[in-house]
Amino acid sequence: MEKLQLEQYLNRGVENIIRGMKKASLTNPRSAVFLVKYAQAARQAAGKRRKAEKNGEHIPPFLIASITSRCNLRCKGCYAWANRACSSGAEHNGMRAEQWDDIFAQAEDMGVGFILLAGGEPLMRPDVLKAAGMRKNILFPVFTNGTMIINNTLPDSGKSGPDSEGDACLQLFADNRNLLPVLSIEGDREKTDARRGAGIYDCLLQTMEALKARNILYGVSVTVTKENMEEVTADTFSEKLSLLGCRAVIYVEYVPVDRDTAGLAPDDEDRVYMADRLDALRETQRDMLLISFPGDERASGGCLAAGRGFFHINARGGAEPCPFSPYSDTSLQDVSLKEAMRSPLFRRLREDGNLTGIHTGGCALFEQEETVKKYLEGKQQSYVN
Repeated sequence: MEKLQLEQYLNRGVENIIRGMKKASLTNPRSAVFLVKYAQAARQAAGKRRKAEKNGEHIPPFLIASITSRCNLRCKGCYAWANRACSSGAEHNGMRAEQWDDIFAQAEDMGVGFILLAGGEPLMRPDVLKAAGMRKNILFPVFTNGTMIINNTLPDSGKSGPDSEGDACLQLFADNRNLLPVLSIEGDREKTDARRGAGIYDCLLQTMEALKARNILYGVSVTVTKENMEEVTADTFSEKLSLLGCRAVIYVEYVPVDRDTAGLAPDDEDRVYMADRLDALRETQRDMLLISFPGDERASGGCLAAGRGFFHINARGGAEPCPFSPYSDTSLQDVSLKEAMRSPLFRRLREDGNLTGIHTGGCALFEQEETVKKYLEGKQQSYVN
């Protein structure tokens, strides 16, 4: 796909997401007002990206930032835990909130409109979330396990208990509509608790009710496998979420943590089924935004990682092609965001056709792990997980 075609594809995708979010927020006045303002900022960001494209420089509209390696859960099949990018202990070599804020500022100047905040558990870094909240021209979906939003407090609030500002989390989202909580759920109680731990499903339901009561626009993230695909794309699943106030569902295809679980990953036939179901759901659930990732990569001319559509920044600042290809030769602690986008690893992955070739799974780079490692041979790899 030519650069101009890719830019047009990405801009259309951004416009569709914003249009879907505006539609989903019609019954939520505060979020609706914010999204009208944000839509203007997004148009300005697209203009910056188009200008850069004409000057021979491609700026992706999205970034994924894992702002912490700490997590309070240990879910089965977690890719971050399997790659030792996540732990329950103290964080080592993590970036300060000021460093993350500087990255957010650079992203805004360059025309990046969306930064997905992940971890670990991102609510363990309220200092970074507060910095993100100040950047109203960027939308920050916050991918959280949802267990720290109610009956808890932000780690630095100095208070505890259900009557304290554990409401501080709720208030943070209420005050900063550019922070969009996205709760992880696997389907029903049995499947969610089986992967995430006993009682997590009920905790999520309580959290959803609390977000709804505060009129906070939120979504959910579903890891889709062959085992839960039919359930999570059924009408009853989205209908229940809608009644709980959920206005966005992001379906993320499962990427195996090892070869033994490869059979759980959706194949091409499954993707066709899921695409058909999402088309049907979009007709019946008109107040919800439904997105699949990575979806049909053929439509974008291949994988969007390594800076084509996004790249990943790990908790230590390493610039990685994507969360499922946790390898880096460049650190944001040493270089600017613009320089990181030109990392030798990213350039080689783009130029050698690794992102645009035909592949059988949902993640092109997962299948090319040995190739990515080979590209890094003989290079400084201090930021590799």
